[in-house]
Amino acid sequence: MTTLPRTRYDWTRAELAELLVDQPRYRVDQVWQGLHDHGTDPHVWSNLPKALRAELAEALPPALELAAESVSDDGQTVKWLWRLADGQQVETVLMRYPDRATVCVSSQAGCAMACGFCATGQAGFDRHLTTGEIVEQVVRARGRAAADGQRLSNVVFMGMGEPFANYDRTWDAVVRIHGDLGLSARHLTLSTVGVVPGIRRLAEADLPVNLAVSLHVANDRERDELVPINRRYPLSVLAEACRAYLDATHRRLSFEWALIDGVNDTDRHARELADYARPLRAHVNLIPLNPTPGYPVRGTPPERVLAFADRLAGLGVNATVRRTRGTDIDAACGQLRASHAGGGTTELPDPVRR
Repeated sequence: MTTLPRTRYDWTRAELAELLVDQPRYRVDQVWQGLHDHGTDPHVWSNLPKALRAELAEALPPALELAAESVSDDGQTVKWLWRLADGQQVETVLMRYPDRATVCVSSQAGCAMACGFCATGQAGFDRHLTTGEIVEQVVRARGRAAADGQRLSNVVFMGMGEPFANYDRTWDAVVRIHGDLGLSARHLTLSTVGVVPGIRRLAEADLPVNLAVSLHVANDRERDELVPINRRYPLSVLAEACRAYLDATHRRLSFEWALIDGVNDTDRHARELADYARPLRAHVNLIPLNPTPGYPVRGTPPERVLAFADRLAGLGVNATVRRTRGTDIDAACGQLRASHAGGGTTELPDPVRR
């Protein structure tokens, strides 16, 4: 098993103190602030001696090397493909709205959940991301948003990978994002396809982060095929875990439902979803499916998306239709990496340091 090099956001404060043991104590605070408050490279930390800056630049390398950048929606959606130290690639998406800026981060390189309509699932699993690789995605997106005059306000773990399959590193990143980057726990959302042990751990966690479950189908027979993890944790078991989360946190639960034409968008599917969501007081996010190479279906047409939402409302379920962002830049999870696989990548200016 290859040992990954430690990158700048993999270091804890205590470990940095050991690294700087021969320096005045306040140097640790200066380094920590440079990384987390400013998100900058050691070379620009003018409050440190030049020789120390050079040493730290070597000891604290960045985790993410830009492989490609795509911009869409008149600049409101930015997607990055990052190359990691071992050559793996992951994606991050920054989405701007009038009242907020949200970054969608990856927690794994690839994914083992094998959901057939997902480009990442089709590509398979490579490895877990480290805490530092996750945190740095947020730092990079925050820097890009700030450069454009906007504050990053929300983080969603809805990129490549299943966060609860990499729970410990993901949770360490959540703690760092909350405590050191200063984002409210109520603006952090962890998404899962239904890894029940992770939901139960989240229910016992000490930060009130949000939970989103990628449901997509609300009967076991069809969900077994569409979301294979359902064979291990069927819908009844998933509902019990969601109830435990609600009882422990009193936070709103969300169900994500990617609308696939002719697959999960019928009146029957709406009734099954409503019957499943109502007892859990869950909010439903309806997502028209981004087209994915290799999956021979398309997203539900817009007029039927609205009809599905209206049907849910009539059945007593709150539902929001999400605007599909970045379809023209392969913004669905895993698509940008797939579009660059085998053919090299397009080198573009670093969005943080340019």
